[in-house]
Amino acid sequence: MNLKIAVLAGDGIGPEIMKQGVAVLDTVGEKFGHQFTYTPAVCGAHAIDEVGDPFPEATFKTCMDADAVLFAAVGDPRFDNDPTIKVRPENGLLAMRKQLGLYANVRPVATFDCLLHNSPLKDEIIKGADFVVIRELTGGMYFGKKYQGKDMAYDTDIYSRPEIERILKVGFEFALKRHQHLTVVDKANVLASSRLWREVAMEMAKKYPKVKTDYMFIDNASMRVLTEPRFFDVIVTENTFGDILTDETSSITGSMGLQPSASLGEHTPLFEPVHGSWPQAAGKNIANPVAEILSAAMLLEHFGLKDEGALIRKAVNASLEAKVRTPEIQVAGGKKYGTTDVGSWIVDYIRTAK
Repeated sequence: MNLKIAVLAGDGIGPEIMKQGVAVLDTVGEKFGHQFTYTPAVCGAHAIDEVGDPFPEATFKTCMDADAVLFAAVGDPRFDNDPTIKVRPENGLLAMRKQLGLYANVRPVATFDCLLHNSPLKDEIIKGADFVVIRELTGGMYFGKKYQGKDMAYDTDIYSRPEIERILKVGFEFALKRHQHLTVVDKANVLASSRLWREVAMEMAKKYPKVKTDYMFIDNASMRVLTEPRFFDVIVTENTFGDILTDETSSITGSMGLQPSASLGEHTPLFEPVHGSWPQAAGKNIANPVAEILSAAMLLEHFGLKDEGALIRKAVNASLEAKVRTPEIQVAGGKKYGTTDVGSWIVDYIRTAK
């Protein structure tokens, strides 16, 4: 298979982890006879510095011309603490989602047996947890009408029926492929937008009789993903709730550096780790590349390359079992491995696998 891949390394640790993700893809391509062509493009703070736009038109065109986008992270502390700044790196991420029509973010949450101890949660609670959070990406408060004055500010949490229907369709179809259980997370006891979500979900559930559908308020869901994570199979929710919930689930895996994601929609699909740019670690060779590498696996699986994705996952599992890990997940007294060490070990495993 030939695939054209737009490579958006972004800011902070982005270039370091992206290098490992591309190296893994190259190795898989060589082993299975695929041709991957990469086109780099700027985004985030890097793009602001170069052209004054966190998601410039040239980058958008590169993404549209590609079969897939492999993305790393955006963000820079220079922009974090000045409320007067109008153009921020994160604006580029929102623009990319909107312009590419990426309305469905898919984040798998699964545990690694050898890393159960790394979670702040008890082993008996999280062992065997395996679910997917599907977050709506292009609606809600992040994109609704906004106002900020000296003494008042507001963000409008607005959703239309078509927006809700299309993300719920993704949720129901994912549930059909997994264990036929969908949990719709909202705040229908307080928010009008959530009441529309629930109304639409209850209507659509009749079309998916094989799927057990239940409904949960976001505050309850936030508690139960930490106390009963094995209850869930597929969660679907709106933008703001999904943003918070998916960061919370990193406590199940033990590190955000282990969680990949996919963003799907109208145009080019995008694959990215869920963590941020961690600028404090940039250039120190300590960032965990596993989430980026697993995002590359999701990219391949999206195009039907199941064996290739499975081999990447097997290599990642083997590296973790062998304690080839970056500092944030290494056992006490364990050997120190850097970003490049972990990436190289996984590449070697893939290259020599029978």
